[in-house]
Amino acid sequence: MNGDIQTTTTQGLSRRLLLLLAVVAAFMVSNLYYGQPLLESIGVDVGIPMAGVGWVVASAQAGYLLGLVLVVPLGDLVNRRALIALQVGATSAGACVVALASSPAALLAGFMFLGLASSVVQTIVAFTAASSTPAQRGGNIGTVTAGVVSGIILARTVAGGLTDLWGWRAVYVLAAGAGAVLAIAAFRALPSDHRVRGEVRYWRAVGSVVVLTRSNPVFRTRALITMLLFASFGVLWSGMSLLLGSPAWNLPPSVIGLFGLAGLVGILAASKAGAAADRGWGQRVTGMSLVALLGSWVALSLGDWSLLWFVAGIIVLDAAVQAIHVSSQTMIVAGAEESASSIIGSYMVFYSVGSAAGAATVAPVYDAWGWAGASLLGAVFAFLALAVWGADRVRRARKPAGTALVRGVCHAGAE
Repeated sequence: MNGDIQTTTTQGLSRRLLLLLAVVAAFMVSNLYYGQPLLESIGVDVGIPMAGVGWVVASAQAGYLLGLVLVVPLGDLVNRRALIALQVGATSAGACVVALASSPAALLAGFMFLGLASSVVQTIVAFTAASSTPAQRGGNIGTVTAGVVSGIILARTVAGGLTDLWGWRAVYVLAAGAGAVLAIAAFRALPSDHRVRGEVRYWRAVGSVVVLTRSNPVFRTRALITMLLFASFGVLWSGMSLLLGSPAWNLPPSVIGLFGLAGLVGILAASKAGAAADRGWGQRVTGMSLVALLGSWVALSLGDWSLLWFVAGIIVLDAAVQAIHVSSQTMIVAGAEESASSIIGSYMVFYSVGSAAGAATVAPVYDAWGWAGASLLGAVFAFLALAVWGADRVRRARKPAGTALVRGVCHAGAE
C-alpha cells in the first residue's frame, strides 16, 4: 500500500490518501463527542450529579488541550507517520479505561487520556496543510474537516443507538477497537517522513502558542474567534441532551443522537469555505457566518417547545461553525507550511479551551435557569466572537499596511 499512496510531492496530496486522512480524523474526533448525548446515562450509572455531568465532556476537552500543547507540536520535529500511528493507537487504551471505569475519578481520568490521544486529529490537519499545494490547501483542509464533521455527527448518532441496545460502555468498546484497527492502517498507508527539520527545538515549538498570540494579530484574532465560537458550539451539543432528555421531551439517547444528523450541512459548509478561503474570501465568509451563528440561537432558544425550530437552529449553527473553522485554519497556515503542526496545535488550544468552557458552563446554567438560560449563554459567546471579528476589521481599516505576516511570526515561534 505504501507504494500506492504519494504524499508530499509537488502535486500535493493524492485523493486516496486525503480520503484515508479524513476517515481517521472522523473516528478520532468521535472520541470527544460520543459522551454528549449520553451525559444523563453516564451520570446515573457512575454517580455524577446533574450539575456536574458537564465535566465528563470537559475532561476529554482538557486532555485534548494537553495534547495540543504537548503532543501536536512534535509533528514538526519527528516522523509524522510514527506519531500519527502512535496517537491513534493510544486512543484505544484511553477508550478501554473509560469503558471499565467504576468511579467518577477513574471515568474522568480515562476521558482525559482519551482526549489527549485524540489530539491526533490536529496532527492530521497539520500534515494535510503542510503536504498540500497552495492552490489546493483550503480545499484539502475542507475535506479533512468534512471528515471531522462527519465523525462528530456519527459519534452522537451511533452513541445513542448503542446505548439503547447495550449500554453506554459499549460505545467505548467500539472506540477501542476502531483505534487499534486505524493505528495499523495509518502506519501502513503513510510513507516514511524524510523532511529536513533544521534546528527546531521541542520546547520552543510548544511555546509557539504564546509567541503567536502575543505577536501575530492574524493568529490572535482567529484564535479568539475560535475560542468563543466553540464555546457557543459546546453549549449546544453538551446542553442538548439535558433539554431533550428532560420531562419537556423525555427522549431516549438513541433519538437524541439522531439530532446530530441535522449537522450534515456542516460538511458542505466546510468544503465550500475551504474553496472560498483559497480565493481570498475568508474574511467575508467569517463575517456572514458569525451573524448566522448569532441568529441560530434565536431558533435554538425555542427548543423547549418546538423541535422544528430547534433542528433549524442546529443546521445553521453547525454550518456557520465549520465555515469559520476551515477559513481560519487556511488563513493561519498560509506561508508557513513547514511549521504547520505548531501553528495548528497552538490555534486548537483555543478551540479546546472554548469547547471545555461551553461544556462545563452549560450544565449549571441549565440547572439554574433551564434552556432559556443555556440559549442566552450560547448567544453571548456568539456575540463576543462577532465583536472580536468586527474590532479586527476596524483595526485593519485604520492600519491597512500594519499587519504582521503570519509567516515571519510563525517562524519566530517554531524555528
